[in-house]
Amino acid sequence: MERIAVIGAGTMGNGIAHVFAQKGFKVNLIDLRQASLDRAIATITKNLDRQVKKELISEEDKQACLNNLSTHTDMPSAVSDRQLVVEAATERVDLKLQIFKDLDANAPKECILATNTSSISITQIAAVTNRPEQVVGMHFMNPVPVMKLVEIIRGYATSDAVTEKIMSLSRELSKVPVEVNDYPGFVANRILMPMINEAIYTLFEGAGGVNEIDTVMKLGMAHPMGPLQLADFIGLD
Repeated sequence: MERIAVIGAGTMGNGIAHVFAQKGFKVNLIDLRQASLDRAIATITKNLDRQVKKELISEEDKQACLNNLSTHTDMPSAVSDRQLVVEAATERVDLKLQIFKDLDANAPKECILATNTSSISITQIAAVTNRPEQVVGMHFMNPVPVMKLVEIIRGYATSDAVTEKIMSLSRELSKVPVEVNDYPGFVANRILMPMINEAIYTLFEGAGGVNEIDTVMKLGMAHPMGPLQLADFIGLD
């Protein structure tokens, strides 16, 4: 597998494009707005510069990564020769269903269609295509270039061959794939979101302040950041 498309040039999309391009894949990054694509390339360049400064990669590695990226605003033509498409658009069911209908109509028949959704049913998304066995969840963690985990989510119809191919591909990206089944929230968010909610209730009921709650979880449970800080990082406003 060499030719990848990533749909959505936001935080997750540009991170996914970055890690594929850095590993030598040819990546078409797709978004409706050229301005979003320009910001994505600027972000990837900044992150690569940081890696160069830390001597994790060379200047030549940086340029090779950027050379593997191309940007597109026309989705049908940009996916017409791809072997894998990873959708990383806004987390809205209606939007994702429409994207997958369009992908099914325009991507090659053998192309695997993956979604970076963190909670929307893979089975529901796959049902709008004529290739449900080739639809799979590929849930990267933020920030994508740094975080090792990728949740690989099997829909009801996802084939064994597709699942194994995406597991293997994730390892090529130097990630650690974990295969899970298609239940609400999968594994990561099914556990994470109740913890964040409970931290908010703990604050609301006055059991502890923001700093105290986060400190307990960081020092007592060895979490890298507290649940309230994490909630703010994910986005509360």
